[in-house]
Amino acid sequence: MGRGGQRRGGATQTASRPRRQRELDNEGIIPQLAKAVREVEGAVQRNRVTTEIRSKFQVVALLAREERSRVKADTTSSEGHRSEQMKRLDGIGTILAKTAARHPTFFELLDEGAELSWEALEVKREMQKAAGLEPEPDPAVEAVEGEVAPVERQVVPRSVVARQLANPFMAPDFVGAAKHRSTHDGPHRLAGWELIGPLLESFERASGGAKACMPLPEPTSTRTASGHTLMRHQAQLVAAAAAGHRSFLLADEPGLGKTAQALLAAEAAKAFPLLVVVPNVVKANWAREAGLWTPRRTTTVVHGDGGDVDGFADIVVVNYEVLDRHVGWMAEHGFRGLVVDEAHFIKNKTSQRSQHVLHLSSRMRERIADPLLLALTGTPLINDVEDFRAIWQMLGWIDDKKPLPQLMDKLEEIGLTPIDRGFYPSARAAVIDLGIVRRQKVDVASDIPARRIADIPVELDDEIGRSIRESERELARRLVERYDMALATRTSGSTVQGIDHELVRRVATWEREDSDNGKAAEGENVFGMMRRIGQAKAGLAADYAAQLARNVGKVVYFAKHIDVMDAAQELFDKRGISHASIRGDQSRTAREKAIESFTKGDTQVIVCSLSAAGVGINLQVASNVVLAELSWTDAEQTQAIDRVHRIGQDQPVTAWRIIAAQTMDGRIAELIDSKAGLAARALDGSDEEVASSADVQLEALVVLLTEALTARGGR
Repeated sequence: MGRGGQRRGGATQTASRPRRQRELDNEGIIPQLAKAVREVEGAVQRNRVTTEIRSKFQVVALLAREERSRVKADTTSSEGHRSEQMKRLDGIGTILAKTAARHPTFFELLDEGAELSWEALEVKREMQKAAGLEPEPDPAVEAVEGEVAPVERQVVPRSVVARQLANPFMAPDFVGAAKHRSTHDGPHRLAGWELIGPLLESFERASGGAKACMPLPEPTSTRTASGHTLMRHQAQLVAAAAAGHRSFLLADEPGLGKTAQALLAAEAAKAFPLLVVVPNVVKANWAREAGLWTPRRTTTVVHGDGGDVDGFADIVVVNYEVLDRHVGWMAEHGFRGLVVDEAHFIKNKTSQRSQHVLHLSSRMRERIADPLLLALTGTPLINDVEDFRAIWQMLGWIDDKKPLPQLMDKLEEIGLTPIDRGFYPSARAAVIDLGIVRRQKVDVASDIPARRIADIPVELDDEIGRSIRESERELARRLVERYDMALATRTSGSTVQGIDHELVRRVATWEREDSDNGKAAEGENVFGMMRRIGQAKAGLAADYAAQLARNVGKVVYFAKHIDVMDAAQELFDKRGISHASIRGDQSRTAREKAIESFTKGDTQVIVCSLSAAGVGINLQVASNVVLAELSWTDAEQTQAIDRVHRIGQDQPVTAWRIIAAQTMDGRIAELIDSKAGLAARALDGSDEEVASSADVQLEALVVLLTEALTARGGR
């Protein structure tokens, strides 16, 4: 439909034919392609190439090829019409070629085998819908007509049913709902004005260089009930929630503790049960942070169909990818708070995940008088101010067409209309006061350490992850068998009650020496285990680096193995993120070119080998480092971080260490940290020796064997 079909009605043929031709020229996919390619051309000319522009370029090229094939094969149209269509497609192709010549990185997107990123798939669907075509079904990007997924896809976990049965009279709470009605007396001057556009425009034309951050109260204390200490900027937001503020667009830069602020704001607002919607890569980290900052609250994480969900939990963490199965029961569960992490994921309001999040927010505001709503993102604007729409709607500041009462009252108080220049700075301030909070590292540098390591636990819940955990159990069983054999054949005659820790260390030493000498053993050794873990979390680590690159700019990505580096670069290609690489097999010229493109050019991520790039280079143009694989020593890890944390660095540096949860990875990380403390004491004059990589490997085996023996009851 929409590809140039016949129109109904009309008067005389001679009078209507020219008009019909002009209308048909504006139908179908070609006008959409022409419009999009001009947008791409303009962006390249202005040197404002974003991920969306790259995606749009690739989609235009793809759809133009498809349309050219269709026009050639169309036997129902006249020769003249086909010729005209081909001429228009040639014009689009010429602009594509000229644009790629100005920005050579676009040439790789013209390859017919180039994969479409998730964002490109969404652009393709939107363009097809605008042309009146039926978008092709795609599992990666699903759009829905209604607000929730089809009934057959919905699930209700058993424990949720149990909670519903235990609380059959969960009536909506409308106490104080009048607070959300308009309090403005007299005629509404702005009633007939279209206001959403001017509100968005106010953030483009009226900033005056000022940062977008609402006034925040000074905290009376930075200590939490659980005994932890907050940084001042974190405590300010919690104090605002305690004072009654209930909606926040928390847009702090990564590394400033948005997770802790959200959890403690929920505690201050008594917004439990709390629903937290997150990307899959940080799901495990949210569960860990909840245990740290709100230890009195129970937390459950939704996996798949939610068979192990605790319906009575205070905090429910769900990832975007499975939200479609659970949105039905979640909308009626009685949540008093909603946190949407990486909220820029919902910028496209026609996407399924955006529809579900907006539905949950709407139902919560209908049922609860004063719910806590937080949108967390380091990048509230991915492409342009239009990205604000879905976030503002989720927060209850606007609906599809107009500001809601709280914001409308503020706009009425301004006393101006959008035709008045003074309206725009005042309108911008009104929106900010509703709850926009934006701090950068440089703003709160005195609050945070100059260099810190933040662990991001990720779950390996696929077949590879299960295989790794089974191999780890097999390694533990092999160590136990070796221990039992040594215990049975010991001739010293001495006996030890419980676990013989000296023998445990000897068994671990034998295992490590066998691995060092290449002696074959049934199953994997500790080196093979760590390499497989690195491979399994490569995509998740790259995904996190991609999010950082969009949020804060340049990122340094470190890995030990080439295949992990390759996996990262493949993902960056799919996401349209520019990247370079430093590897051991590079020529000096290639290495210098990669470094220069990162430090002086617009390359967003540099993928580095720990061994090849751990020393001798300066990458302090970035302040965020992703450690995709663990080093065997703290020294190697520190050297990598010091490529960024150097003299001249004017921002605090954060190293994001990606840890595979429920595997040996976590034990290795703890051991490295303990050896780091030992190294620091040695530098301060201690007589203790600084640990080597062999020590960490040995200690990892000791811990693994000790845990296995403890689990079976000692001996």
